[in-house]
Amino acid sequence: MTKTITFAILHFSVAFTVTYLLTGSVVIGGAIALIEPAVNTVVFYFHEKVWQRIQSHSSPDASLKVAA
Repeated sequence: MTKTITFAILHFSVAFTVTYLLTGSVVIGGAIALIEPAVNTVVFYFHEKVWQRIQSHSSPDASLKVAA
């Protein structure tokens, strides 16, 4: 859990810093730092679902590997 928290802090910090450097606005930097990671989390969830579906279709004996 510590790794997840530190990665989240890093992600927010990078999003804020890049946006602030590009716009010079603390408000826009803060907004992007909150919105971008939230959107990215949702996109990642669906990416994982699609990836799991692709893997299950490419390996006909995938269920045997999980059970073993």
